[in-house]
Amino acid sequence: MTNAAAKRARFVVRGLVQGVNFRMSVVREASERRLTGRVWNRRDGAVELVAEGDEAAIAELARWLHQGPRLAEVDAVERTDVAGERRYREFAVSDGPSS
Repeated sequence: MTNAAAKRARFVVRGLVQGVNFRMSVVREASERRLTGRVWNRRDGAVELVAEGDEAAIAELARWLHQGPRLAEVDAVERTDVAGERRYREFAVSDGPSS
């Protein structure tokens, strides 16, 4: 996939999403869909992530985010499409958006 064909989306997931293996589950789910990006905990208790890749794969990940891993209780998922070229080579846990 070329940079021009890649899409990028930022998600904020709210609910009981910290301390329930959410970030590692996102890494697994995103990697299975051949997405790249980062996921991190926010100070307000939410989890935020940036996913890059094919739009269909991003949409699949978005559907999964509404459920999350077994112990999570997802209340809301917000998506914002982000312009720009592909930045990441893999999907990983990060300390924040600039990592």
